[in-house]
Amino acid sequence: MTHRLLALVLLCLPGWAVAQDGGAAWPIYESTFVNDYANLLPDDVETRITRSLEVLREDTGVEATVLTLPTRQGYTPTGTMEEFATGLFNHWGIGDASRNDGILIMVLRNDRQMRIELGSGYPSGFNREAQDIIDRVFLPDFRNDNYADGIEDGTDAVISRIARVHAEGGAPPESSSTDPVGVGVGATLGIFGVIAAVFAIFWHRIRDRFSRCPQCGERGIHTTRQTLQRATRSRKGHGQKTTDCPHCGYHSTAPFVIPLVTSSSSSGGSFGGGSSSGGGASGSW
Repeated sequence: MTHRLLALVLLCLPGWAVAQDGGAAWPIYESTFVNDYANLLPDDVETRITRSLEVLREDTGVEATVLTLPTRQGYTPTGTMEEFATGLFNHWGIGDASRNDGILIMVLRNDRQMRIELGSGYPSGFNREAQDIIDRVFLPDFRNDNYADGIEDGTDAVISRIARVHAEGGAPPESSSTDPVGVGVGATLGIFGVIAAVFAIFWHRIRDRFSRCPQCGERGIHTTRQTLQRATRSRKGHGQKTTDCPHCGYHSTAPFVIPLVTSSSSSGGSFGGGSSSGGGASGSW
């Protein structure tokens, strides 16, 4: 909370709160995971989002970051919000410089606009996925001023449907055809896609709900993952998975390995030098 208050104070001081680059002013970042300068996220929600982004980076090396601002006014003047997001993405250098697989989730509270900006390494088909996530996950909550849930669930959807799919070599879903048969197939696939998206967002809760305890056989165990040593460019990390049963008191731990990453996993570190050519999607409410 202290860091957030300091950042909000700095935002009021142009000489401190912006990074100067040939006369251009951009927001600074304190964390490579979450910078909630619009103060939309309670501490517990921000902690969960940060951890989800940390796990993504530990598992895949993909740099995804969340930024909230009251407005883009007062920063580098751009014609559109999309141009602002692309310029900021490239100024920060989000993502690996060779893969260009970074992701910026930007929410402008007072402007009532948001953007999912994708690195130039993502095929254009992922723009459709980004738009669907904005329309179906972010905006319904935003329209009810429920920003915390919208940002948390939307970030989970971006991780599962875009970042991890691309990191594993997968392709974005094909757009539906305009012929009647294609429309019917597309609608069916769309329904399954929505179900899959909901499952991906809440998979950890569903998993715990229906997993059985190995000792008493009751459903509803609780599992957590803790990083004990972060991965680096040259060294794998390791962590510990803990399983607890609220019914019989069963408790167990098991180690897991964290793959090598190509950029810093420190919240106070820097991005990897990636760039965007303007891909992604936008929304307003």
